[in-house]
Amino acid sequence: MSTHSSHFSPSDTSQVPSSFGFGRLATQAEIDRIDIDVRPDGKGLPQGKGVAAKGKLIFATKCVACHGAGGIGGPNGSLVHSQVEPTKKRAEKTIGNYWPYATTVFDYIRRAMPFNAPGSLTNDEVYHLTAYLLSANQIIDSSFVVTPATLPTIKMPAQPLFVPDDRKGGPVIK
Repeated sequence: MSTHSSHFSPSDTSQVPSSFGFGRLATQAEIDRIDIDVRPDGKGLPQGKGVAAKGKLIFATKCVACHGAGGIGGPNGSLVHSQVEPTKKRAEKTIGNYWPYATTVFDYIRRAMPFNAPGSLTNDEVYHLTAYLLSANQIIDSSFVVTPATLPTIKMPAQPLFVPDDRKGGPVIK
């Protein structure tokens, strides 16, 4: 048996070279292309706009196979809140009853959908889909125009259920 410890300590890094001699620094254009996250306050939202009617058409062609007709059901789960089945104790978590920020809907669709081609939607397609899903969940009216200015103002039904972690006494995570 070896008595050598595999425990890593900060002093182990003193022998690591500052460069391994391959790769290159990313250009600002390359960084900008993947730096597409959106904060709850809307920072990071791109230009564009969307309405539910156009989003419904996009959903029918690019989303229905995974999320079901109207966003209810489908093999990858519902996005639209529906009535709780009598055999279930609680409703499935959906945009309408669980997500805390409307901007998160946009951010997730933009970065991760559709499943077979993530990141392939245009900004306007993402705004249209966001408008459709918020309308289908009865959070906004179907005539509401979703833009970078209006999206952060939408109050989600579940937002008050999310509270800041203000516990004290352990490690502070920032």
